Amino acid sequence: MKRILLMSLLAISTALSAQKPVELELWPDGAPNSNGITTPEQKLENNRISNVSEPTLTIYPAAKPNGLAVVACPGGGYIRLAMNHEGHDMADWFNAQGITYAVLKYRMPNGHHDVPLSDAHQAIRLMREHANEWHIQKVGIMGASAGGHLASTAATHYTAGTRPDFQILFYPVISMDLSNCHKGSRDNLLGKSPSEELVRLYSNELQVTGDTSPAFIMHSSDDGAVPVSNSVSYYLALVKNKVPASLHTYPIGGHGWGFRDSFTYKRQWTGELEKWLREIL
Repeated sequence: MKRILLMSLLAISTALSAQKPVELELWPDGAPNSNGITTPEQKLENNRISNVSEPTLTIYPAAKPNGLAVVACPGGGYIRLAMNHEGHDMADWFNAQGITYAVLKYRMPNGHHDVPLSDAHQAIRLMREHANEWHIQKVGIMGASAGGHLASTAATHYTAGTRPDFQILFYPVISMDLSNCHKGSRDNLLGKSPSEELVRLYSNELQVTGDTSPAFIMHSSDDGAVPVSNSVSYYLALVKNKVPASLHTYPIGGHGWGFRDSFTYKRQWTGELEKWLREIL
């Protein structure tokens, strides 16, 4: 009898911790802008995708919600999306903290710089529209690499109802200045010859104000793709404007580690982030 009871409790616990994800069309009535991509979406190796023109939001509701929700923006240089290790693979971890988690499959800009930000704003709106259903009180945004640029853009360029309550950035692209940027992300977002005004607008270290969302930032010092100075300059801008910010740098790890177990400091960053998330409840 005890064995049967134990197995029943285990089955119930497993079911609660693995709720079925919900996928929503981001713009069921049509997006307000276009990226001009007409070729079909392509699935690449390791569940990367490119040519995204039909955005979706996949939500993993927490079984025991604590009021927080996170919208994740995978990276990929604004030309593809790393949907697994910078997206879906983190769902169970966030759910275990009581956090409702969502992965944004956002449209590639293809030189139309307003398109990804429109999708990020809409994702935040959708989460807030379902706040009662998913027991959400605060909605944060998270991103890795170019997705980190999108997340930091959402945290610095927002309209009524779209400001994220907090931001989590993995090795983010922050600057669009040629001296400090990831050139592929810059070219794909802004085009080959952007104006100085556009470069400044999307250099998010220059767009921080006192109303910018509190931030948790992670970066490896030996990142050869996106210089760690991107995170440092953004952190300093946040501190200057008295925005709560936490910067965590790791001596090795390179770029693109996301939720991979191979990253030497995975236990450290998950522990540090878990503590930070508890503090902002």
